[in-house]
Amino acid sequence: DDNDDDDEQKDKSFDPETLKEMEDACRKILKCIGEDPNRPGLLKTPRRWAEALQFMTRGYSQSTVSVTNNAIFAENHKEMVVVRDIDIHSLSEHDLLPFSGKVHVGYIPNGKILGLSKIARLAEVYARRLQVQERLTKDIADAIVEAIEPLGVGVVVECA
Repeated sequence: DDNDDDDEQKDKSFDPETLKEMEDACRKILKCIGEDPNRPGLLKTPRRWAEALQFMTRGYSQSTVSVTNNAIFAENHKEMVVVRDIDIHSLSEHDLLPFSGKVHVGYIPNGKILGLSKIARLAEVYARRLQVQERLTKDIADAIVEAIEPLGVGVVVECA
């Protein structure tokens, strides 16, 4: 998993034009709420906000294949594999407010297994998109099915 940090760096930034549009939008929002985006304490806020939003939604630039690359193994194992208490952080698509929680994933292999850290990475890919808890559960399950075609998969998402 040494390449995980490299993948995250590649996924980190938008093109300069998109970044500028996001910064301009933030300045407009600041004005709409009665703030002066040119006051000293807010001068760097639009850039910080744009970069934070990029990070919180970086799942759009990642895929199941890019995350599971080189971590799928042939294995004649038929016992359930369970990964519990995966921390997730997401943004609600209804109000763009953050929510956090835990994901628990279990699957029954069908000739292929997935590196355990990749299950957590898949959960993060889909959490780092605008989400609702119900779709997040389905997205994670579908990604595991796409990656290894298990006999069965179950996902539980607990969020506050």
